Amino acid sequence: MKELVVSKIREGTVIDHISAGKALLVLRILKIQPGTALTVSMAMNVPSKKMGRKDIVKVEGMFIKDEELNKIALISPNATINLIKDYVIERKFKVHPPEVVEDVLKCPNHACISNAEREPVKAKF
Repeated sequence: MKELVVSKIREGTVIDHISAGKALLVLRILKIQPGTALTVSMAMNVPSKKMGRKDIVKVEGMFIKDEELNKIALISPNATINLIKDYVIERKFKVHPPEVVEDVLKCPNHACISNAEREPVKAKF
């Protein structure tokens, strides 16, 4: 069986151990769309000893922000972030869901004040 080898990135972010099928959602969280100038590699449904199946996203030239980490933790709480500099993992850590989620989710109650456009209130869970 042949293996497809994805090259290492010089500088950027690798998000590993993403729940299978969630890589496209991670790209949406990172605001990466077709036509981006960034080099992006994505693997979906990759065999994993720990998870059975997983997704992986590599983004050359982009370092993930805390706000994005919190969103990724909500959809894939087992994700691992690798920050790469000069082809070496400079920092590796697991995401942790935030204790409070603010202005990320929409309240399901249509009468909630956070859903009223005239009110400057953010949804907070």
